[in-house]
Amino acid sequence: MASRTIAATCEQAMNHRILPAYQRATHTVAQRRHLHTPPPPLLLDFLAPSWRPRLPLTPSPWIAAISPTPRPSQRRPFSSTPHRPLTKAIANPRHDDAGNQMTVTISPRAAHRLKAISEKDANPDLALRVSVESGGCHGFQYLMSLINVHEDVDKGEDTVFEDEPEGNMGGEGGYRAKVVMDEPSLELLKGSRVDYTMELIGSQFKVVGIPGAKSSCGCGTSFDVA
Repeated sequence: MASRTIAATCEQAMNHRILPAYQRATHTVAQRRHLHTPPPPLLLDFLAPSWRPRLPLTPSPWIAAISPTPRPSQRRPFSSTPHRPLTKAIANPRHDDAGNQMTVTISPRAAHRLKAISEKDANPDLALRVSVESGGCHGFQYLMSLINVHEDVDKGEDTVFEDEPEGNMGGEGGYRAKVVMDEPSLELLKGSRVDYTMELIGSQFKVVGIPGAKSSCGCGTSFDVA
């Protein structure tokens, strides 16, 4: 009876082939992995770029209606014609030693102020005399006075400058501002501009931009030449 039991046990062992220890351990780990199946991977397809072709965007009609229309650039034609001075000598023009004409400029503010005085006084022959004499805190000073261009002008000594409005805005019979200078004063003030300033301390005619002046006082009426 015992021999039969031993024989059956041996037969079962041969049929099942008992595995070695290291093979049994590997088999056990494989079974555990099989029992604990990892979760399926997350599907993040929505984060991946789409390669499907897209239709071109068509602008809306109302957006196209309010979009600004580009305008062609407008360029002013280049002109080689020199700019015409707006002040010219109408009586007794003078030239310096180099042959250049000695001129002064009347600013638009000064011309407008002289026109207003002329209309107020009903004097179409009004002119502004500018004369330079020795004195002042810087050696020379200029003085100004209102005169009558037909009564107070020396035709042999004085030079009369007249403002010529751009585009002849003054008209044929309208008043044009005039400035009168004698020869010594013109030699010192040539190239300058007669202006009219409005300040807190008062309004006055003033000569500015004297090319030969190297210094001047605070009031501007006294200057020194180089």
